[in-house]
Amino acid sequence: MTEPIEFIDPLSDEEGADQAADLFRSAYGQEPQGVWASPGRVNLIGEHTDYNAGLCLPIALPHRTFVAIRPRADTTVRVVSTLSPDSVTTADLDGLQARGVKGWAAYPVGVAWALRKAGYSQVTGFDAAFASCVPLGSGLSSSAAMTCSTALGLDGVFGLGKGDSDEGRLALIDAAIDSENNMAGASTGGLDQSASLRCREGHALLLDFRPGLTAQQSAHQEACDFSKYGLELLVLDTQAQHALNDGQYLSRRQACENAARLLGVDNLREVADEVNESADPASALEEVLAKLPDDVTRRRVRHVITEIGRVPQFVDAFARGDMEQAGRLMDASGDSLRYDYEVTVPELDTAVEVARSCGALGARMTGGGFGGSIIALVKEGTGRQVAQKIADAFAQKGFHAPRALSAVASASGHRVR
Repeated sequence: MTEPIEFIDPLSDEEGADQAADLFRSAYGQEPQGVWASPGRVNLIGEHTDYNAGLCLPIALPHRTFVAIRPRADTTVRVVSTLSPDSVTTADLDGLQARGVKGWAAYPVGVAWALRKAGYSQVTGFDAAFASCVPLGSGLSSSAAMTCSTALGLDGVFGLGKGDSDEGRLALIDAAIDSENNMAGASTGGLDQSASLRCREGHALLLDFRPGLTAQQSAHQEACDFSKYGLELLVLDTQAQHALNDGQYLSRRQACENAARLLGVDNLREVADEVNESADPASALEEVLAKLPDDVTRRRVRHVITEIGRVPQFVDAFARGDMEQAGRLMDASGDSLRYDYEVTVPELDTAVEVARSCGALGARMTGGGFGGSIIALVKEGTGRQVAQKIADAFAQKGFHAPRALSAVASASGHRVR
């Protein structure tokens, strides 16, 4: 008999702050100046669209990363995590170059490096201790939860004044992205960090990544209450290996950039808008694809164009309470990611297939792919049952045991102590 599937519960602000502060005192022998937290995320729809100047629709999870921080007068950074509480990693910001820090410490150290590079010279060294309930390697943005909590903490202890407004948080988002892209070597596009620092409780965040938009133009809050329709959003972490710095994610991004150049546009969003707003989108899409040189490029572009079009359709369906249509759009997104963008793995495909067979209105992978998690829109109260069915199927196929959580639209990062 298959073991009962593990469900991951979030830490409360008090629990997370206690864990981070206790580790700080143990590691450094003094009190932190404060504790900040920022969440992981799931993206409801709009995958691999952020770096194509497109649209996406994430929600913040109640699961978050907590960081206790104390500033230093020198340029030394020391970081430690509850995952390895006896191992403190040290780096020096003085003369630090891109990719100059290895391992997980690259993410928080990289935020300070990025802020200094952006002109915030008041940022110096610091000591930090991390505690998190965002499952690692799950495609739920554990890295963004870490970089964004760090950005908020540095903003707080060094008095940058950016964390108190949505517009100001864009500078912190930029630093978090810079850290992940250029210090840690993960080719993230900005969705994760924006969700972690801009989402609101009870809302999904409709993000528009077109260049040149103001903070107000680039994000709109959309009411998101699954229980209102007798539904819940199951998140299942396949525990298949998930990594965004292994070249696969970057190759998809480069394919899109190359296609945009071939089509004579700055980004694929320009083409997507023309296609999706035309009188006959299907014919317009075929005309665009006919201009591309090979089948792989055509499939990559087809995913991006159709996925950008699905986002406003999903928002409209959800607002009208047409959850059947919302589920169909999730399924279409998942199929496109599987067959056109080719970013799924057998564990993701199995989880999606089982969820659909159990009556999910819609199911698809979420995140960058190549491992990680799926989401499934299921009847309220059935999430654990569906998750167990997936776990049973995994056991039969010899996959690692998955784990699960329930997603509720939650708040963005903030100071907790």
